[in-house]
Amino acid sequence: MNALFDDETGIIHQHAGVHIGIAAQTDAGLLVPVVRHVESLGLWDCTAEVTRLAEAARTGTATREELSGSTITITSLGAMGGVVTTPIINHPEVAIVGVNKILMRPIWDGSRFVPRKMMNLSSSFDHRVIDGWDAATFVQSIKTLLETPALIFMND
Repeated sequence: MNALFDDETGIIHQHAGVHIGIAAQTDAGLLVPVVRHVESLGLWDCTAEVTRLAEAARTGTATREELSGSTITITSLGAMGGVVTTPIINHPEVAIVGVNKILMRPIWDGSRFVPRKMMNLSSSFDHRVIDGWDAATFVQSIKTLLETPALIFMND
């Protein structure tokens, strides 16, 4: 997921650090500020950096460096009501994950329908680089963390 495919040489390059692009709507259009070295940040540090970068994007003060170099992007159309979307890969990245709107839905628990908040994740992967099984496993890992957030705080 953290790679790029060089179209000219046909070579896959694995990135050393994880730099997550966060799609942000601004008056100037969609910008993608980048949280760098996410693999070395804690949850609250990531949150603070996303907040800072989103504000810089919205106010037009984000630097060129803050708006480039992402290795994977997270996008969301949930705020606009998107329930099922097809995010477009931010080239030269090879993966993007889209977060959609949370809705109350009736879920069968084996004996009756119960209301439950549900959200779809949408994703796109470059299959020249990412095998479908690996993509599905990645999405399932995200799903598990979203459904059981305490796991985020547990060490391996």
